[in-house]
Amino acid sequence: RTVLIMDKQNTQMNASHPETNLPVGYPPQYPPTAFQGPPGYNGYPGPQVGYPPPPTGHSGPGPAGFPVPNQPMYNQPVYNQPGGAAGIPWMPAPLPPLNCPPGLEYLSQIDQILIHQQIELLEVLTGFETNNKYEIKNSFGQRVYFAAEDTDCCTRNCCGPSRPFTLRIIDNMGQEVITLERPLRCSSCCCPCCLQEIEIQAPPGVPVGYVIQTWHPCLPKFTIQNEKREDVLKISGPCVVCSCCGDVDFEIKSLDEQCVVGKISKHWTGILREAFTDADNFGIQFPLDLDVKMKAVMIGACFLIDFMFFESTGSQEQKSGVW
Repeated sequence: RTVLIMDKQNTQMNASHPETNLPVGYPPQYPPTAFQGPPGYNGYPGPQVGYPPPPTGHSGPGPAGFPVPNQPMYNQPVYNQPGGAAGIPWMPAPLPPLNCPPGLEYLSQIDQILIHQQIELLEVLTGFETNNKYEIKNSFGQRVYFAAEDTDCCTRNCCGPSRPFTLRIIDNMGQEVITLERPLRCSSCCCPCCLQEIEIQAPPGVPVGYVIQTWHPCLPKFTIQNEKREDVLKISGPCVVCSCCGDVDFEIKSLDEQCVVGKISKHWTGILREAFTDADNFGIQFPLDLDVKMKAVMIGACFLIDFMFFESTGSQEQKSGVW
């Protein structure tokens, strides 16, 4: 008798709402059959043969648009990290390769870097030289590092672009990962000794490479060295370093200078910015499989080139390739 009563109740429920199987008096919760999909649509398939069942307690994927719980998140933009402006995404840290100095893992998966110098309002209005600050980004506009000069006021305003400096590069956690040290050197093309150079440390205090100016009567030339002072690459610029209405390219070459493997480019930023500020934009291109230490040295080479040729404003900008 009990079985007959239950069958009768189930028949009434199915007759009231055949698509939903709800009791009489409940409104339908889903669209009718006409809106369930195109003809022949039978919904998502069940478990496939050969796949094990989900573990006990597995709740399945979360709501649409949310990541699955307890899953690692890679290649996701990170916002509002220490040292950066709100709303600007930082590049997520990839897994570090073997023998990679801490903080340089960001360079392992990129072959292009953009360096944007920030405009200092006090410097524009008064001409008083302030510490330079830079944003270092990848080709997607994600910030990789933030760089800030650490030089005293007297040195900045007395020595000008030829000043010695310490430039500190920090990552998205606010940790200093690269330090650039430029000593005071001669800036005249007539003196073949005591030429410009910069030391790159990663982490701070541990040299990973050097950029040494090579004397040449007409061209700006540099040699890239590793931590053992062994020559690795060459850099060669144009005879006249002038950024008037166009980019200026410094080619990165093999030791025999027969093969171009990359370049450091000073980008044209517009007549007003070029005339009234010394805030410059640079781009660096190098092979993807280049050692991360040498990529860090390329960043140091870019800053040395900036101070040597583009730090002055307007008519004061140095035009010669060796001055």
